Amino acid sequence: MSTLLPGTTSPTAEGVGPLLRAWREQRRVSQLELALRADSSSRHISFIETGRSRPSERMVLRLAEHLDVPVRERNALLLAAGYAPRFPETPLDDPALDALREGIERLIAGYEPYPALVVNAMYDVVSANRGVMRLFDGVPESLLVPPLNAVRLTLHPRGLASRIQNLREWRGHLLEQMERQIALRRSAPLRALYEEVAAFPVPEPGPGEGAEDTDGPERSASVAYFALPMRIEHEGRILSFVSSISTFNTPMDVTVAELAVETLLPADPATAKYLQSWLS
Repeated sequence: MSTLLPGTTSPTAEGVGPLLRAWREQRRVSQLELALRADSSSRHISFIETGRSRPSERMVLRLAEHLDVPVRERNALLLAAGYAPRFPETPLDDPALDALREGIERLIAGYEPYPALVVNAMYDVVSANRGVMRLFDGVPESLLVPPLNAVRLTLHPRGLASRIQNLREWRGHLLEQMERQIALRRSAPLRALYEEVAAFPVPEPGPGEGAEDTDGPERSASVAYFALPMRIEHEGRILSFVSSISTFNTPMDVTVAELAVETLLPADPATAKYLQSWLS
Protein backbone atom coordinates (compact mmCIF):
# COMPACT_ATOMS: atom_id res chain seq x y z
CA MET A 1 0.00 0.00 0.00
CA SER A 2 1.27 3.46 -0.79
CA THR A 3 0.49 6.80 0.75
CA LEU A 4 -1.70 9.29 -1.01
CA LEU A 5 -0.17 12.11 -2.94
CA PRO A 6 -0.40 15.49 -1.19
CA GLY A 7 -2.88 18.00 -2.52
CA THR A 8 -1.98 21.31 -4.07
CA THR A 9 -4.53 23.53 -2.39
CA SER A 10 -3.14 26.14 -0.01
CA PRO A 11 -4.94 28.89 1.88
CA THR A 12 -5.14 32.13 -0.03
CA ALA A 13 -3.81 35.35 1.39
CA GLU A 14 -7.19 36.87 0.57
CA GLY A 15 -8.86 34.92 3.35
CA VAL A 16 -11.68 32.45 3.45
CA GLY A 17 -14.32 34.66 1.79
CA PRO A 18 -13.14 34.35 -1.84
CA LEU A 19 -12.61 30.62 -1.38
CA LEU A 20 -16.15 30.11 -0.13
CA ARG A 21 -17.54 32.27 -2.91
CA ALA A 22 -15.63 30.22 -5.51
CA TRP A 23 -17.02 26.96 -4.11
CA ARG A 24 -20.54 28.40 -3.99
CA GLU A 25 -20.36 29.60 -7.59
CA GLN A 26 -18.90 26.31 -8.74
CA ARG A 27 -21.79 24.48 -7.10
CA ARG A 28 -24.21 26.98 -8.69
CA VAL A 29 -25.80 27.87 -5.38
CA SER A 30 -27.08 31.38 -4.64
CA GLN A 31 -26.24 33.19 -1.42
CA LEU A 32 -29.87 32.91 -0.37
CA GLU A 33 -30.02 29.18 -1.03
CA LEU A 34 -26.80 28.58 0.89
CA ALA A 35 -28.05 30.71 3.76
CA LEU A 36 -31.25 28.68 3.98
CA ARG A 37 -29.31 25.43 3.97
CA ALA A 38 -26.91 26.64 6.65
CA ASP A 39 -29.56 28.29 8.83
CA SER A 40 -28.04 31.70 8.26
CA SER A 41 -28.93 34.82 6.24
CA SER A 42 -27.91 35.90 2.76
CA ARG A 43 -26.59 39.13 4.32
CA HIS A 44 -24.25 37.16 6.59
CA ILE A 45 -23.07 34.98 3.69
CA SER A 46 -22.38 38.13 1.68
CA PHE A 47 -20.40 39.65 4.55
CA ILE A 48 -18.31 36.46 4.89
CA GLU A 49 -17.54 36.34 1.17
CA THR A 50 -16.50 39.99 1.03
CA GLY A 51 -14.40 39.76 4.20
CA ARG A 52 -16.62 42.10 6.24
CA SER A 53 -17.38 39.27 8.67
CA ARG A 54 -15.11 36.49 9.96
CA PRO A 55 -17.01 33.21 10.18
CA SER A 56 -16.70 30.98 13.20
CA GLU A 57 -15.00 27.64 12.83
CA ARG A 58 -18.40 25.96 13.10
CA MET A 59 -19.81 28.17 10.33
CA VAL A 60 -16.90 27.38 8.01
CA LEU A 61 -17.48 23.66 8.48
CA ARG A 62 -21.24 24.05 8.07
CA LEU A 63 -20.90 25.98 4.83
CA ALA A 64 -18.31 23.51 3.52
CA GLU A 65 -20.65 20.62 4.25
CA HIS A 66 -23.57 22.23 2.42
CA LEU A 67 -21.31 23.04 -0.53
CA ASP A 68 -20.02 19.45 -0.63
CA VAL A 69 -16.43 20.63 -0.30
CA PRO A 70 -13.95 17.72 -0.20
CA VAL A 71 -12.34 17.00 3.16
CA ARG A 72 -8.88 18.12 2.02
CA GLU A 73 -10.30 21.46 0.90
CA ARG A 74 -12.19 21.92 4.17
CA ASN A 75 -8.81 22.04 5.91
CA ALA A 76 -7.76 24.75 3.46
CA LEU A 77 -10.90 26.75 4.26
CA LEU A 78 -10.23 26.48 7.98
CA LEU A 79 -6.63 27.65 7.54
CA ALA A 80 -7.76 30.56 5.40
CA ALA A 81 -10.20 31.55 8.16
CA GLY A 82 -7.44 31.43 10.77
CA TYR A 83 -8.30 28.08 12.35
CA ALA A 84 -6.34 24.85 12.68
CA PRO A 85 -7.08 22.03 10.23
CA ARG A 86 -9.76 19.68 11.54
CA PHE A 87 -9.08 16.58 9.44
CA PRO A 88 -5.80 14.62 9.67
CA GLU A 89 -4.07 13.03 6.68
CA THR A 90 -2.83 9.69 7.93
CA PRO A 91 -0.54 7.61 5.66
CA LEU A 92 -2.10 4.30 4.71
CA ASP A 93 0.81 2.39 6.19
CA ASP A 94 0.36 4.09 9.57
CA PRO A 95 -0.57 1.63 12.35
CA ALA A 96 -3.61 3.79 13.11
CA LEU A 97 -5.13 2.60 9.83
CA ASP A 98 -4.30 -1.08 10.28
CA ALA A 99 -7.95 -2.06 10.72
CA LEU A 100 -8.99 -0.10 7.63
CA ARG A 101 -6.18 -1.48 5.51
CA GLU A 102 -6.81 -5.06 6.60
CA GLY A 103 -10.55 -4.64 6.02
CA ILE A 104 -9.95 -3.39 2.48
CA GLU A 105 -7.62 -6.29 1.75
CA ARG A 106 -10.20 -8.80 2.97
CA LEU A 107 -12.93 -7.07 0.99
CA ILE A 108 -11.20 -7.22 -2.37
CA ALA A 109 -9.75 -10.69 -1.74
CA GLY A 110 -13.25 -11.93 -0.94
CA TYR A 111 -14.45 -10.55 -4.28
CA GLU A 112 -12.19 -12.92 -6.23
CA PRO A 113 -12.25 -14.21 -8.89
CA TYR A 114 -13.94 -10.98 -9.94
CA PRO A 115 -11.51 -8.04 -10.30
CA ALA A 116 -11.41 -5.38 -7.56
CA LEU A 117 -8.95 -2.64 -6.70
CA VAL A 118 -8.54 0.39 -4.45
CA VAL A 119 -7.36 3.73 -5.84
CA ASN A 120 -6.56 7.10 -4.34
CA ALA A 121 -7.53 10.57 -5.57
CA MET A 122 -4.96 10.35 -8.39
CA TYR A 123 -6.22 6.91 -9.48
CA ASP A 124 -3.01 5.32 -8.22
CA VAL A 125 -3.63 1.69 -7.30
CA VAL A 126 -3.02 1.19 -3.59
CA SER A 127 -4.33 -2.38 -3.52
CA ALA A 128 -5.58 -4.89 -6.09
CA ASN A 129 -6.74 -8.49 -6.01
CA ARG A 130 -5.64 -11.33 -8.25
CA GLY A 131 -8.55 -10.81 -10.63
CA VAL A 132 -7.22 -7.38 -11.55
CA MET A 133 -3.68 -8.63 -11.95
CA ARG A 134 -4.90 -11.32 -14.35
CA LEU A 135 -6.32 -8.59 -16.57
CA PHE A 136 -2.90 -6.92 -16.58
CA ASP A 137 -1.32 -10.01 -18.15
CA GLY A 138 0.66 -8.93 -21.19
CA VAL A 139 1.01 -5.27 -20.16
CA PRO A 140 4.66 -4.14 -20.60
CA GLU A 141 6.71 -4.08 -17.42
CA SER A 142 7.47 -0.39 -17.98
CA LEU A 143 3.79 0.40 -17.29
CA LEU A 144 3.67 -1.79 -14.19
CA VAL A 145 6.29 0.09 -12.21
CA PRO A 146 4.74 1.30 -8.92
CA PRO A 147 2.78 3.34 -8.31
CA LEU A 148 0.45 1.77 -10.85
CA ASN A 149 -2.08 4.23 -12.20
CA ALA A 150 -5.41 2.69 -13.14
CA VAL A 151 -6.38 5.30 -15.74
CA ARG A 152 -2.95 5.35 -17.37
CA LEU A 153 -2.85 1.54 -17.53
CA THR A 154 -6.31 1.44 -19.05
CA LEU A 155 -5.93 4.13 -21.73
CA HIS A 156 -2.27 3.78 -22.67
CA PRO A 157 -1.93 2.33 -26.21
CA ARG A 158 0.44 -0.34 -24.85
CA GLY A 159 -1.75 -0.95 -21.81
CA LEU A 160 -5.27 -2.31 -21.84
CA ALA A 161 -6.47 0.08 -24.55
CA SER A 162 -5.42 -2.18 -27.41
CA ARG A 163 -7.55 -5.01 -25.96
CA ILE A 164 -10.70 -3.05 -25.06
CA GLN A 165 -13.23 -3.73 -27.81
CA ASN A 166 -15.40 -0.68 -27.11
CA LEU A 167 -12.47 1.62 -26.32
CA ARG A 168 -14.01 4.85 -27.56
CA GLU A 169 -17.06 4.40 -25.35
CA TRP A 170 -15.05 3.29 -22.31
CA ARG A 171 -12.46 6.01 -22.82
CA GLY A 172 -15.25 8.61 -22.92
CA HIS A 173 -16.69 7.19 -19.70
CA LEU A 174 -13.33 7.40 -17.89
CA LEU A 175 -12.57 10.92 -19.08
CA GLU A 176 -16.03 12.12 -18.04
CA GLN A 177 -15.47 10.53 -14.62
CA MET A 178 -12.16 12.39 -14.30
CA GLU A 179 -13.79 15.66 -15.34
CA ARG A 180 -16.34 15.27 -12.55
CA GLN A 181 -13.56 14.66 -10.03
CA ILE A 182 -11.62 17.68 -11.26
CA ALA A 183 -14.72 19.84 -10.85
CA LEU A 184 -15.25 18.45 -7.37
CA ARG A 185 -11.66 18.61 -6.12
CA ARG A 186 -10.11 21.34 -8.29
CA SER A 187 -6.83 19.39 -8.23
CA ALA A 188 -3.96 20.56 -10.45
CA PRO A 189 -2.22 17.13 -10.41
CA LEU A 190 -5.48 15.44 -11.42
CA ARG A 191 -5.92 17.95 -14.24
CA ALA A 192 -2.37 17.17 -15.43
CA LEU A 193 -3.14 13.43 -15.40
CA TYR A 194 -6.34 14.07 -17.36
CA GLU A 195 -4.47 16.04 -20.02
CA GLU A 196 -1.84 13.29 -20.25
CA VAL A 197 -4.25 10.39 -20.77
CA ALA A 198 -6.66 12.39 -22.97
CA ALA A 199 -3.74 12.96 -25.36
CA PHE A 200 -3.02 9.23 -25.74
CA PRO A 201 -3.69 8.09 -29.31
CA VAL A 202 -6.62 5.74 -29.66
CA PRO A 203 -5.36 2.44 -31.12
CA GLU A 204 -7.05 1.29 -34.29
CA PRO A 205 -8.96 -1.99 -33.80
CA GLY A 206 -7.23 -5.05 -35.10
CA PRO A 207 -8.73 -7.39 -37.70
CA GLY A 208 -12.19 -8.38 -36.53
CA GLU A 209 -12.01 -6.33 -33.34
CA GLY A 210 -14.72 -3.88 -32.38
CA ALA A 211 -17.30 -5.29 -34.76
CA GLU A 212 -20.69 -6.05 -33.35
CA ASP A 213 -20.79 -9.64 -34.54
CA THR A 214 -17.22 -10.89 -34.29
CA ASP A 215 -16.90 -12.05 -30.72
CA GLY A 216 -16.77 -15.70 -31.57
CA PRO A 217 -18.85 -18.57 -30.18
CA GLU A 218 -19.09 -17.05 -26.69
CA ARG A 219 -20.24 -13.68 -27.96
CA SER A 220 -22.64 -11.95 -25.57
CA ALA A 221 -23.95 -9.01 -27.64
CA SER A 222 -27.46 -10.39 -27.22
CA VAL A 223 -27.25 -9.65 -23.49
CA ALA A 224 -29.29 -6.61 -22.43
CA TYR A 225 -26.59 -4.75 -20.52
CA PHE A 226 -27.78 -2.84 -17.47
CA ALA A 227 -24.84 -0.41 -17.57
CA LEU A 228 -22.07 0.50 -19.99
CA PRO A 229 -19.78 -2.55 -20.08
CA MET A 230 -16.05 -2.67 -20.63
CA ARG A 231 -15.54 -5.39 -23.22
CA ILE A 232 -11.96 -6.60 -23.13
CA GLU A 233 -10.09 -9.41 -24.85
CA HIS A 234 -8.31 -11.84 -22.52
CA GLU A 235 -6.56 -14.97 -23.77
CA GLY A 236 -8.68 -15.10 -26.90
CA ARG A 237 -12.01 -14.47 -25.16
CA ILE A 238 -14.10 -11.34 -24.91
CA LEU A 239 -14.95 -10.57 -21.28
CA SER A 240 -17.60 -8.01 -20.33
CA PHE A 241 -17.58 -6.07 -17.06
CA VAL A 242 -19.54 -3.24 -15.49
CA SER A 243 -17.87 -1.23 -12.77
CA SER A 244 -19.06 -0.09 -9.37
CA ILE A 245 -17.25 2.50 -7.23
CA SER A 246 -17.63 2.74 -3.45
CA THR A 247 -16.32 5.37 -1.04
CA PHE A 248 -16.38 5.68 2.73
CA ASN A 249 -19.35 7.25 4.46
CA THR A 250 -18.62 10.51 6.32
CA PRO A 251 -14.82 10.14 6.40
CA MET A 252 -12.94 12.10 9.07
CA ASP A 253 -9.48 11.69 7.54
CA VAL A 254 -8.19 13.11 4.24
CA THR A 255 -6.59 9.83 3.23
CA VAL A 256 -9.73 7.81 3.84
CA ALA A 257 -11.90 10.42 2.11
CA GLU A 258 -9.88 10.05 -1.09
CA LEU A 259 -9.97 6.26 -1.29
CA ALA A 260 -12.32 4.50 -3.70
CA VAL A 261 -13.00 0.77 -4.09
CA GLU A 262 -13.74 -0.21 -7.68
CA THR A 263 -15.21 -3.62 -8.41
CA LEU A 264 -15.77 -5.16 -11.84
CA LEU A 265 -18.92 -7.24 -12.05
CA PRO A 266 -19.40 -9.77 -14.86
CA ALA A 267 -21.89 -8.31 -17.31
CA ASP A 268 -22.93 -11.60 -18.88
CA PRO A 269 -23.10 -15.30 -17.98
CA ALA A 270 -20.15 -16.25 -20.22
CA THR A 271 -17.82 -13.85 -18.40
CA ALA A 272 -19.00 -15.05 -14.99
CA LYS A 273 -18.46 -18.70 -16.00
CA TYR A 274 -14.97 -17.97 -17.33
CA LEU A 275 -13.92 -16.10 -14.17
CA GLN A 276 -15.18 -18.94 -12.00
CA SER A 277 -12.85 -21.25 -13.93
CA TRP A 278 -9.92 -19.26 -12.54
CA LEU A 279 -10.66 -20.75 -9.14
CA SER A 280 -10.16 -24.32 -10.36
